[in-house]
Amino acid sequence: SDGQSPIDGLVAPFRLNGPQGLNAITPQMAQALFDAWAKTNGDSEIWAVILSAEGEKGFCIGADVSGGTDRSGRMALGGGLTGIGGPLAKLRKPLIAAVQGFCVGGGFELAMCADIIVAADTAQFGLPETKVGIIGECGVVHRAIRQLPYHIAMAMILTGERIKADAALQYGLVNEVVAYGDLQASARKWADKINAASPLAVQAAKAAVLGRLGHPLEVAVMRKFGEIEAYHDAADRPRGLAAAGERRKPVWTGK
Repeated sequence: SDGQSPIDGLVAPFRLNGPQGLNAITPQMAQALFDAWAKTNGDSEIWAVILSAEGEKGFCIGADVSGGTDRSGRMALGGGLTGIGGPLAKLRKPLIAAVQGFCVGGGFELAMCADIIVAADTAQFGLPETKVGIIGECGVVHRAIRQLPYHIAMAMILTGERIKADAALQYGLVNEVVAYGDLQASARKWADKINAASPLAVQAAKAAVLGRLGHPLEVAVMRKFGEIEAYHDAADRPRGLAAAGERRKPVWTGK
């Protein structure tokens, strides 16, 4: 990723650009992604993010290990987004992953960090670590077991076998499967649907969901969230209420 993709109508598109290596993430790409997440969090003109990848053969196969597998001293995979191998970087804005071809190992982990996943019918998802005997930090197994049915996730983890896009849709791993040629348009459609909602409300909702995802329900529902409390004072909140009362679509400012 060059981390410099232009913002297009409140949507920031970031693209992994290493198709010769099936978009394995190099340290330079990781830094560019880290910068992209930081820019996104700090820019009020970015309401949603699309992460895609160059080349039809693969979305991402994980970290580039051509120089060895030691990740000491490096940031977490995916510019910090996965929390594997370094500190976790949190993305406040909604993230859509547009996935094609091989989406395996750390690449699968990165895709699972997204809030929405759109897959081309060419996509294959897998966790090959045990099959090739290179398992290290185990974040991939923890997200997979939370996002897939138990026996499906365990079968993938223990055998290293991949599942195809139609199975991923069946198991609820992805939101939509489309032809490869329609992948970018589908991702943009999801971004536009998200951006039709109040951006500050969306960000507050995401923070609340992820902030208590690992807690029991009775704990989660008893807690207040700063982002949601702050939204009560946002200028967009009365705009939304007025639009609802007048039965028209609201016009959000993100403020």
